[in-house]
Amino acid sequence: MERRTLLRGTVAGAVAVAGSLWSGVASAAPAQPGTSPYGPLGAADGNGILLPAGFTSRVVARSRQAVAGTGYGWHDAPDGGACFVAGTGWIYVSNSEISTTGGASAVRFDANGNIVSAYRILGNTNRNCAGGATPWGTWLSGEEVSRGYVYETYPEGGKAAVRRAALGRFTHEAAACDPVRKVIYLTEDETTGCFYRFRPTVWGDLSAGVLEVLVAGTATSGPVSWARVPDPDGSPTLTRNQVSGAKRFNGGEGCWYADGTCWFTTKGDNRVWAYDAVNQRIDLAYDDSLVSGTPPLTGVDNIVGTRGGDLYVAEDGGNMEINIITPAGVVAPFLRISGQSSSEICGPAFSPDGSRLYFSSQRGTSGSSSGGITYEVRGPFR
Repeated sequence: MERRTLLRGTVAGAVAVAGSLWSGVASAAPAQPGTSPYGPLGAADGNGILLPAGFTSRVVARSRQAVAGTGYGWHDAPDGGACFVAGTGWIYVSNSEISTTGGASAVRFDANGNIVSAYRILGNTNRNCAGGATPWGTWLSGEEVSRGYVYETYPEGGKAAVRRAALGRFTHEAAACDPVRKVIYLTEDETTGCFYRFRPTVWGDLSAGVLEVLVAGTATSGPVSWARVPDPDGSPTLTRNQVSGAKRFNGGEGCWYADGTCWFTTKGDNRVWAYDAVNQRIDLAYDDSLVSGTPPLTGVDNIVGTRGGDLYVAEDGGNMEINIITPAGVVAPFLRISGQSSSEICGPAFSPDGSRLYFSSQRGTSGSSSGGITYEVRGPFR
């Protein structure tokens, strides 16, 4: 029987540290507003970020400016991201959501968190929005365009990215790997989008496999099944329109897998979903229309989990916050960015030891893709 615990993503040799996951997701009510385990937000710091006591922020990179200590100009419109173990340090990878000249870049840190280098790992692709880390240490970067591709990239550099057409051609958002069932879950950013999984012929090799779509009724919770997508190429019929009974999701966004559960978000209805892979059912972990009072979390977007069992959900708009959802079902702001109401928060990811949170404001203070800012927050994460 699989232990129902939330694991920090295991990539490139990172050590998985277990913490408590929500027990009995299927019977739990969606999260409700409450007091954050970190307490209230303080005044904005010098970077314009409101944080709980004990936490500090720094700017890691700015679009069109050289990353500190390197000659590498950071990309425009930073979006989805992830951290990877690299020697005694780590790498933070970030997508660039720019048409035709998008891609992904990386910043490498030493064991003390100092920036060592920065470089490009994918270039000249189309609106690379979110993605996901694999257990074998690569970054899956998805194109958020109709019949977009997924590219498998190599965070340490030195190896060309590979287009993985077998994962299907659709409006890709995030990806999350399930090493137990040897599948990759995929979200689709369309108002009538679907939730997919890819079963590689050989786990660790994404050159071939089977693409499937989740099938269910119209209810927000209950048992589900999977059906094969006949033509993953999506032409002439789009992948989401090929299987009768495929469940529709309103704007699929972030995706995070941990020990039996895949959490994914939909921005059109401000929901966080839980797919229970053990029992093959879906349930709502959060729905802003079901909270008591003013919902703290809107503009639901990227999602990441921690070793302690908490989920962190970034906002596209809203109050420009990252909200925490605890295993006890409490949702509350963890941080807020001030003075950047025309932006969105993207790419939340924790360093391998869980002490640092990276994320980006895609358009920064300017409201333009050339004004992106990537941050690091340090503090006593539980």
